[in-house]
Amino acid sequence: MIRTKRAYEPPVPEDGARVLVDRLWPRGLAREDARIDWWAKELAPSDKLRRWFGHAPPRYREFVERYQRELDGNGSAQRLKELAEERRVTLLYAALDERHNNARALLEILGLSRPAP
Repeated sequence: MIRTKRAYEPPVPEDGARVLVDRLWPRGLAREDARIDWWAKELAPSDKLRRWFGHAPPRYREFVERYQRELDGNGSAQRLKELAEERRVTLLYAALDERHNNARALLEILGLSRPAP
């Protein structure tokens, strides 16, 4: 099982493996407080795509499509799926928008959730 959560929310045992899927470390978050098991920068959207998206909900659908193209052939996506078969995984992100962010998009791309509106 994979779920998403803001990186700023406190860690809880139910999180399982905590995977940060942002290319940049969340501002103001101390590494020791974050308890990150895997900082999967390689699963984050490119800086160019992240800046284009700008967390604008009207661009979300196209963002998911472009993000999926970036991830084609990315072995870390398979590694994430395998980890999720072994234990619970929580994808962490820093964005304020809980419905339109790269962690939710990643779940959609991996076929692990339905598209966000």
